[in-house]
Amino acid sequence: MSGRKGRKIVCCFLLAGLLGLLGCGGPAAGPREAVSQGIAGGTGGQGGTVSEGFNSSIEEQGHISESGGAGVQESVPENPGTGEKEIGGLVYKGSMDLQYAENFAVDYYEGGYTMLSVKDGTRILVIPEDGETPAGLEDVILLQRPVEKLYLVASAVMDMFDALGAVDTVTLSGQKADGWYIDAAKKAMAEGHMLYAGKYNQPDYERIVSEGCTLAIENMMISHSPEVIEMLEDFGIPVMIEYSSYESHPLGRVEWIRFFGALLGKEEEAKEIFERQTEVLEEIASQEQTDKTVAFFYITSNGLVQVRQSSDYVPKMIELAGGRYIFDQLGDPDSARSTLNMQAEEFYNGAKDADFIIYNSSIDGGVASVEELLDKCVLLEDFKAVQEGNVWCTTNDMYQQSMSIGYLIEDMHKMLTGEGEEDMTFLFRLE
Repeated sequence: MSGRKGRKIVCCFLLAGLLGLLGCGGPAAGPREAVSQGIAGGTGGQGGTVSEGFNSSIEEQGHISESGGAGVQESVPENPGTGEKEIGGLVYKGSMDLQYAENFAVDYYEGGYTMLSVKDGTRILVIPEDGETPAGLEDVILLQRPVEKLYLVASAVMDMFDALGAVDTVTLSGQKADGWYIDAAKKAMAEGHMLYAGKYNQPDYERIVSEGCTLAIENMMISHSPEVIEMLEDFGIPVMIEYSSYESHPLGRVEWIRFFGALLGKEEEAKEIFERQTEVLEEIASQEQTDKTVAFFYITSNGLVQVRQSSDYVPKMIELAGGRYIFDQLGDPDSARSTLNMQAEEFYNGAKDADFIIYNSSIDGGVASVEELLDKCVLLEDFKAVQEGNVWCTTNDMYQQSMSIGYLIEDMHKMLTGEGEEDMTFLFRLE
């Protein structure tokens, strides 16, 4: 199935499922059944919800979360594999060897041609600057080097472009200047080198077209606005969705820098950056497990407690740091949802004896003290971690710091061992 058709099927069924939940029109098949009619079901485990906690802000998410009622679960197709080995007369040379990422593949062809395949069936052929366009390619996005004039809506990816020294390839932003925590992106917008082109569901089509956009890089939120994909493609703007939030291993997310490195012709730089993160993790993994329990959560505006499903990447990070996520059997491992909402009393019963609690500040800007946290939920006062002074908070820029997962795991390890607190970057203790 082509990438374009695959995306349309997913988007249409998701929209139909959502309308069904809202009581609009006739009964709609659930997302799982809907996807299975068009494409293979997802691998489960990873996907954001309305908060991508460390993942992202509300608009960065690929799912509708539970908010006391029913939520929409999304699935994605199976692993993209390496695709066709001979396309358009090109001679296949080899594929990128990936360690953790499961949602993309990169194939190389003689003459400097590179094919990038994404989990939903999207394929992008990057043509060398002086290369000819192969004939007979259907439903393949064709980009000629140098790849530039990108519209970046998936804000968690900007950190990867920054690490690669490639922020200048992004001409159009889905975030306003004050929404960026990435200094290079802020500077580019302040100097007018990067322009705001609207968020995922309200793009500025006129600006996108007039600036000569070559590719729109979206996150899974675009699945809830399929008409935007249609309109962009009608204007000749190809669309890809990045699936880093669906990776089951934390470093699978980081490895997406190699996808964008291949897109931009910076494979070696991307590989080196990725390997530095793996070295951090290997060093932590070589140390003894603490077996200390950790709760990671956020208090919603209506008083519910949002926690991570046990199969999510955050519990995996806690495990890699040497701890144990307090909710070890929470949620459906076959669901693409990463968070669940529960009543405060339920959270109390499950997490009151956790050795550490971490408040996810990515959504509401966080809290500055234990007192502020207790104002959100007075039941926390009886928690073991509160009484023992083991209350922590993430920095509120975490969802944009995609290349810092290894360092966040390192911070978690320092928290668990009580060593090196003064050197932490992404966690801080609440007093």
